[in-house]
Amino acid sequence: MARTADDLKLGETGIVKKHKVKGSLGKHLREMGLISGTPIKFQRKAPLGYPVEVRIQGFSLALRKEELESIEIEDE
Repeated sequence: MARTADDLKLGETGIVKKHKVKGSLGKHLREMGLISGTPIKFQRKAPLGYPVEVRIQGFSLALRKEELESIEIEDE
């Protein structure tokens, strides 16, 4: 089973293998730098669990659970 960005723990970093976000959101994420080989770091979590703040390409991004589960990662 592939590891996803949702599996990251607070402060942990992984490397994006690929993401399966479709449509305009997927295109927008690619334009912001969420591509294969990019480091992704778990920054913090909202009080009720989601959204989660991750750091990619020098900026912070809030993602929902469904989006995190569609980002496959490998260990750094």
